[in-house]
Amino acid sequence: MSGKAVLGSFGPADYVVFAVMLVVSAAVGVYYAWADRGPSSSGDFLTGGRRLTALPVSLSLTASFMSAITVLSNPAEVYRYGANIVFYGVSYVITMVVTSEIFLPVFYRLAITSTYEYLELRFSRATRLLGTVLFIVQTILYTGIAIYAPALALNQVTGMDLWGAVISTGVVCTFYCTMGGLRAVVWTDVFQLGVMLAGFLSVIIRSVDQQGGVSPIISDAEQGGRLNFWDFDPNPLRRHTFWTISVGGTFVWSSIYGINQAQVQRYISCKSITHARLALYMNLLGLVCILLCSVFAGLCLYSVYKHCDVWTAGLVSAPDQLMPYLVMDILGDYPGLPGLFVAAAYSGSLSTVSSSINALAAVTVEDLLRPYTNMSEKQLSWMSKGMTLVFGVLCILMAGLASLLGGILQAAISIFGIIGGPLLGLFTLGIICPCANSKGALSGLLSGLVLSLWVGVGAQFYPPPPEMSRPLSLTTEGCNFTAAANLTWTGTPQMMPLTTAREHNTGDTSLLADTWYSISYLYFSPIGTIIAIVVGLLVSLLTGGWKLKVESSLTLKKEDTSLYHVV
Repeated sequence: MSGKAVLGSFGPADYVVFAVMLVVSAAVGVYYAWADRGPSSSGDFLTGGRRLTALPVSLSLTASFMSAITVLSNPAEVYRYGANIVFYGVSYVITMVVTSEIFLPVFYRLAITSTYEYLELRFSRATRLLGTVLFIVQTILYTGIAIYAPALALNQVTGMDLWGAVISTGVVCTFYCTMGGLRAVVWTDVFQLGVMLAGFLSVIIRSVDQQGGVSPIISDAEQGGRLNFWDFDPNPLRRHTFWTISVGGTFVWSSIYGINQAQVQRYISCKSITHARLALYMNLLGLVCILLCSVFAGLCLYSVYKHCDVWTAGLVSAPDQLMPYLVMDILGDYPGLPGLFVAAAYSGSLSTVSSSINALAAVTVEDLLRPYTNMSEKQLSWMSKGMTLVFGVLCILMAGLASLLGGILQAAISIFGIIGGPLLGLFTLGIICPCANSKGALSGLLSGLVLSLWVGVGAQFYPPPPEMSRPLSLTTEGCNFTAAANLTWTGTPQMMPLTTAREHNTGDTSLLADTWYSISYLYFSPIGTIIAIVVGLLVSLLTGGWKLKVESSLTLKKEDTSLYHVV
């Protein structure tokens, strides 16, 4: 590897591949707007009329949160920290079982459009409103990151204007969401998932060919310490170990699949609960497949640059730009293939953003408009489309904030942990604890939120020391730059943590910084969930919750579980 300082740029074939992906995505929205042109309700627009089958829904579930963050950040994570993120596979399996057995039966039986309707039925309107507001904040923040990530890739690879890319992502997404509703979102997700896999495979196949097979890549990874699977250290301060990834990951993904509006909206749009369960387990195959592709792409990245780390050398300004750099380095001579990879990153973004915009429109119409207005179904249908447009614009604006958040993967998971954890605790309390009342629910949610915010925000100011995150060694000894003096950074520099705060603090603050604030970011979600459940139960019992009579349809019944029917 020579460490070429000047890489090729997009050619006409790349732009054609990229444009085809955008046109097909937009065309799906136009098709469903035409196919559903008859009288429709907001429910038809937001849930696809509950007529969808398992296969497209399963692929859509996979695509929704396998975003550009997966395409860009997972390989960079493996390159810097090793392949132990493969243990997310364990958390995926547990999450699908938990979702299928606990959350799905209750939500499907109630036939609700917004998951937050459940909170009013089970607890109170105040709980529903607080849950809705937290979901809106979480989703807009996350969507900003999902839009910004591929724009960064495009900027790095093609020199395309960063904010031009951000705005075009948002506009295409908003267009087909507004035109076609949930059915358009689901079918574009199916197409975009195919593009994501094709993009990964193009990089993997070329890397394997260039490095002389799979064995040299695995051998390089082993010698470089990247195959760090057997790390069972239980220390919660360690950033990534088997326990933080599998346990912390289970809580994060359960908050996404179990209660997040974007995912629940998909599986309750299935025509039967059997189709919904099948969709969840088929989606598991897709999740594992993309995880393995992203991990192996990271090993390829390391094998190619093991003697010349392009990040340390200043050829890229942030780790999330490593994959686009590799693409232009090894695929630049193959017309259309760099375009395919960038289309893959872009597809990941479109699938996530479209799901989020559709979910935001659903909760706004169902939780904030329908209960307080006397609009007809036709008016609510038009409001659904209007809100889709509004949230599309808002998410584009939030991408500006995402440019300041630094490491994309960690920022995304932190947002889901801090807000999703307490919400997961709240729904779990309602579904499996019949004695939980509205006072306990609100107390639990607020306690969990305060605690997870405290640790999450503190971690930004007092990042864990390197011995806890353990980045692996990288070298520039093999670099041979011919144009090193002319290097320029083409992306937005990664924001560095405020490490100086740690150095200038002593006493109690230092103790907090070295323990509480240094806890793995993957544990933000379990902290919020467990505190919400424990506080919620205690307050409920102290305020007469044990006398409560809850309608049986609002809690989990033994007949709901698969095990009951097997036995």
